Amino acid sequence: MPSEAAAPQLDVDQILADPGVRIVVCCGAGGVGKTTTAAALALRAAEQHGRRTVVLTIDPARRLAQSLGLTELDNTPRQVKGIDVEASGGELHAMMLDMKRTFDDVVLQHTDPAKAQEIFANPFYQAMSSTFAGTQEYMAMEKLGQLHARGEWDLIVVDTPPSRSALDFLDAPARLSRFLDGRMLRLLLAPARSGGRSMFSLVTASFGMFSKVVQKVLGAQLLTDLSGFVAALDSMFGGFRQRAEQTYRILQARETAFLLVAAPEPDAVREAAYFAGRLRSERMPLAGLVLNRVHTPTVPALDAEACLAAAQRLAEAGGHDGTVDVLRAHAALVQQAHREQRVAARFTEAFPQVPAVSVTAQPADVHDVDGLRTIGAAVSRP
Repeated sequence: MPSEAAAPQLDVDQILADPGVRIVVCCGAGGVGKTTTAAALALRAAEQHGRRTVVLTIDPARRLAQSLGLTELDNTPRQVKGIDVEASGGELHAMMLDMKRTFDDVVLQHTDPAKAQEIFANPFYQAMSSTFAGTQEYMAMEKLGQLHARGEWDLIVVDTPPSRSALDFLDAPARLSRFLDGRMLRLLLAPARSGGRSMFSLVTASFGMFSKVVQKVLGAQLLTDLSGFVAALDSMFGGFRQRAEQTYRILQARETAFLLVAAPEPDAVREAAYFAGRLRSERMPLAGLVLNRVHTPTVPALDAEACLAAAQRLAEAGGHDGTVDVLRAHAALVQQAHREQRVAARFTEAFPQVPAVSVTAQPADVHDVDGLRTIGAAVSRP
């Protein structure tokens, strides 16, 4: 980053080693290396700091399983074998959120078996638990709350969903509460709360016009499915809201550390800055910024203009093609590094007190444990 916008140095090892920190949330725009960063931090916490760690990913590409040498990941934590924890005594477990399975587990936990089967068979539930916008983010919060409540882990590392906006992860509980408290939903709940009559028996002075309008817009069958879904879930609504609010309070607590992950690109840095502002307004603990895929010249003192001028002279003299190519490549790298520094400075200027660390771009994608160790060491260097 430019000297005029230098940020305090982020000490990630201090976060990972702190027994008071039980949750690390990696958040930011999609495609900036969140999954790799989360896995690398979890691995380092287990190997270097002896913590019993679980990493929760929501990455549909399953890169995490491949990197950790696992054949698959699912909704249950799996222990990662073959890592170097003999000296530290730590453990590493990994899992990938299964949105529908998590929703099903919530239903099973909070209803009797007969009611659960009724809910599972409802078409509206089948759609909501699999495809509705916001369900993945809310279920990520549910799973985080479950892992925290079990008390089995020294550290939980969360790779937030690849949403259109990283803020969807924080907004999901509030959106669910608005849905549960909505006027239309209260009207649909009226039959269940007044004795279980169907929606269509409520064509009264109070609800007749509403029922007719909703039927016209949604269709009778969809309204029937929705009404049945709402009635079946009526007893669970308070639990949904209560757990969402509890997890939200956990995210505000001292035991949580948010790490923004970004790449030195305008959209990614803009998203990180927006998220930082939101975390500050919500009084959530922002630990720092991890800036991935940064390009750093080997000889930074050799500026681009001098390289290009020398390359031009050698090209005119002839016989120095190899040297010309090297000089021009170095000049291009220096120019790219300067562009990245200017972009990164936009975040630092807006949030000068937020610690940051830069991770040099790797020559190839990370695909194994050794690669994760390299990233973990780069993120955690003093």
